[in-house]
Amino acid sequence: MTAPESFPPPAQHRVDSTVLDRAGEWRDDPEVLDRLRADPATGVLVVRERRVPMGDRLILVPAADPVLTRTREWALLGRRTDGSGLLLALQDIEDDTDADGSWAPHWNDLREALPRLVDDAADDSAALDAELVVTAVALAGWLRDASFCPVCGGVTAVRQAGWSRRCTVCGRDHFPRTDPAVIVAVQSADGERLLLGANAQWKGRVHSCFAGFVEAGESLEATVHRELFEEAGIRVRDVTYAGSQPWPFPRSLMVGFTATVVDEQVAHGDGEEIIDVRWLTRDEIGSSLAGDGPVGLPGGASIARRLIVDWHRG
Repeated sequence: MTAPESFPPPAQHRVDSTVLDRAGEWRDDPEVLDRLRADPATGVLVVRERRVPMGDRLILVPAADPVLTRTREWALLGRRTDGSGLLLALQDIEDDTDADGSWAPHWNDLREALPRLVDDAADDSAALDAELVVTAVALAGWLRDASFCPVCGGVTAVRQAGWSRRCTVCGRDHFPRTDPAVIVAVQSADGERLLLGANAQWKGRVHSCFAGFVEAGESLEATVHRELFEEAGIRVRDVTYAGSQPWPFPRSLMVGFTATVVDEQVAHGDGEEIIDVRWLTRDEIGSSLAGDGPVGLPGGASIARRLIVDWHRG
């Protein structure tokens, strides 16, 4: 698969550290959620149908706010630098306003919320908001979908402040899943052109790096070689790790690589998933990044965009 048009930007500007303190040692306290819900300093991020509330920035509500009375599941997200807690409130409500109309934020999904946060990602608070959104949406999706044990079908009970579930029948513990996928920027042998592909579902409007999920028993490097041969008919060398980015739709981790083609003449789309592949010069990539080039490129919050920008900068 080629990369989605936009991705959340976790630690994109902070490669060596995370912004969010996840307070992992709090998770084993069975009373931590009740304690934080009773603390007026606690901030709560509501997630409804993979959407989060936005105003001028991400909206966190106090734990005593009446809007939280309909919460289906609670989970610990972490803590602020002052030690106050951060919670997730998963709600099933799909309306953009509450019954009494007292709270009507803009409900944004990741593609809408994160580009706004990326623009301010040099700001610590905006970077924290970006990581909070990605973590909350990913965890909320798992909490919603993992109510029953995949082994015996029994009902599962939330444990570790929302970070695990235990089957009430067979006793097995279950944890949030992450599905790894690779995404690769492929350059020509002379390093002066970049190969991008257009996914059929985009109808040729966007060209991006090549990507695909890791299969059972497969290494990341093996996935790179297999996906590029399947989608673009090419063999590559000099595969190098470039970075990673979570993408909770529903639970992916995009692992970015760069590579150099062995024979650029054989590049072609598979005709099903990839309908077009193009070798683009540095000037063509530059004009496309500026919005007036020969192809559309992935959104600014994406690791695909970052791989393309990094290549263009040389």
